[in-house]
Amino acid sequence: MPSLADDAVALGALDGRYRPAVAPLIDHLSEPALNRERLRVEIEWLIFLTDHGVIPGAGSLTSAEQEALRAIPEQFGRDDIAELAAIEAETQHDVKAIEYLLKRRFAALPGRAADDPLTELIHFGCTSEDVNNLSYALMVRGAIREVWLPRASALVEQLEGMARELRAVPLLAHTHGQPATPTTMGKELAVLAWRLRRQLRRIEAAEFLGKFNGATGTYGAHLAAVPDAAWQSISHDFVESLGLQWNPLTTQIESHDWQAELYADLARFNRILHNLCTDMWSYISLGYFAQVRGQGTIGSSTMPHKVNPIRFENAEANLEVSNALLDVLASTLVTSRQQRDLTDSSMQRNIGSAVGHSLLALDNASRGLAGLDAAPEAMAADLDANWEVLAEPIQSAMRALAARGVPGMANPYERLKELTRGRRIGQAELVEFIDGLGLPEDVAARLRTLTPQTYIGLAPDLVEHLD
Repeated sequence: MPSLADDAVALGALDGRYRPAVAPLIDHLSEPALNRERLRVEIEWLIFLTDHGVIPGAGSLTSAEQEALRAIPEQFGRDDIAELAAIEAETQHDVKAIEYLLKRRFAALPGRAADDPLTELIHFGCTSEDVNNLSYALMVRGAIREVWLPRASALVEQLEGMARELRAVPLLAHTHGQPATPTTMGKELAVLAWRLRRQLRRIEAAEFLGKFNGATGTYGAHLAAVPDAAWQSISHDFVESLGLQWNPLTTQIESHDWQAELYADLARFNRILHNLCTDMWSYISLGYFAQVRGQGTIGSSTMPHKVNPIRFENAEANLEVSNALLDVLASTLVTSRQQRDLTDSSMQRNIGSAVGHSLLALDNASRGLAGLDAAPEAMAADLDANWEVLAEPIQSAMRALAARGVPGMANPYERLKELTRGRRIGQAELVEFIDGLGLPEDVAARLRTLTPQTYIGLAPDLVEHLD
């Protein structure tokens, strides 16, 4: 049997079947993206050191040289990736390979050479984790803010639009899977949109922390080299110059607590979206939505009539995979043995997969929603078949009257239970029951006109909370 192993053959679904949906994340969470950000951090550190005269007597960089250096990560491409891989094959150390590549690029600048004194400021005072933690923070920040959040926000806006459109469409509620007090489809979708929007606000407010303090977080090498420099202030200013929040107290690694917090919020968003998908699946099964738009697809290989809710099912599966990864990231990254172990290094290489499966779920859920048309007639039919749900407002009205001392209103719950429990009733039986209660005429008239379709309370108005 010939081997299928080939550079163009993907082992995982995200890099194979689903690559088009998650491709934007490659620029943020792939291995080349990590190396690009490592180069960016190393270059910005070199520029920071020379701009601020941190090392007394060291030379400076011209504005043209700074511009040329900053162009290196921006132009990082296939040839650079291959060259870096060749260097790493020799060093057997990924960050040291970055340092050596940058020294080559620096030596190639006009007027510079391999023995230029400034080359020793490349990676000066750094442990690998100084570079890595800042690189990951920049990567994750870019992936969330530039890719995931816009997609997630667009889906929530789509859901909000459906909620407003269907705000007044009556719906038979099902609590515990049983017919219950009517609501509207719009209000139920608004509940899910509200929940998702709240999680988005948490994710939008996420902190991205960074540290830059040496091998065990003590600035030991920094002080040994330049004892008079204000190293804590230098570290603070450099980290914040990258748009990150400075972490002043760490071991060799930045503690990753911010990552755990972010991944927990992402997972919670995913779980609410999963709830949306299962609800939509159920509504489709009940006939409350028709899958009619853009359905030139095959639903079943043998049953021509079928249109399956595959977008929601696909989203469910990918949300579950995403959450499994997000949960293990959040629980594992907060622990490091004493001052350092490498568990986090391997673990963080799965961030792209965790976010990728969530992004794929967003794509599928959005496409699923876009393919639906509400079927108000089906919702109305279920409501018309369940007049017994009006037992609740009748007994509630009787309770209010009993509390005011109106005679004949005793035991309202039990009387309605006897009328409705375990049996179907229609409008005629309900009106007959109301007429036999001896209610004040205004109350009786109000209850006689009540139908399952009109017993929706403030449901349409509640959708306004989305605004």
